[in-house]
Amino acid sequence: MTADKVILPQSRFQFTIKRLCHQLIENYDDFNRSCLIGIQDRGALLSDRLHRVLQNQMGVSLEYGKIDISFYRDDYRRRDKPISPSANVMDFIIEDKKVILVDDVLYTGRTIQAALMALQQFGRPAEVELLVLVDRRFNRHLPIEANYKGLTVDALDEAYVHVEWEHQNGVDQILLYSKKTEG
Repeated sequence: MTADKVILPQSRFQFTIKRLCHQLIENYDDFNRSCLIGIQDRGALLSDRLHRVLQNQMGVSLEYGKIDISFYRDDYRRRDKPISPSANVMDFIIEDKKVILVDDVLYTGRTIQAALMALQQFGRPAEVELLVLVDRRFNRHLPIEANYKGLTVDALDEAYVHVEWEHQNGVDQILLYSKKTEG
């Protein structure tokens, strides 16, 4: 099925990633007592890219991890197929640290709620901020808001926002479908 609209083409995708990195640098300076944590699976793709740009292009060093939320989701027992969890990639604790939590698309807020619960097994952070590539402003189920946003999309509940990554799909872009497709 083809997308109804490309809402962030490849020509602006990398610019958006770098802008988010610059915003983090402005707010975190030397990233003392800070860490970047991507939500498995799709948020980890974004956090991989952010970490690589921060480290290789901007000279920033910070602790980096990836967290799986499969068994913290409020719908994991309501699925037709068994859950296939990803491994946590966390070799540090977050006690008294500033956590930058990363996901690709903020929609209902339930993924973020699950991530916040999953983070508790790694300590009590001093602060948690949320960075997303896409904020779907409508249809939030929980009072969760991103501190850093690549772009904001006003889409109806039936619509589906999909982030494509160059290493997986051959192009970095964000697509909007009028109806969610299987797959």
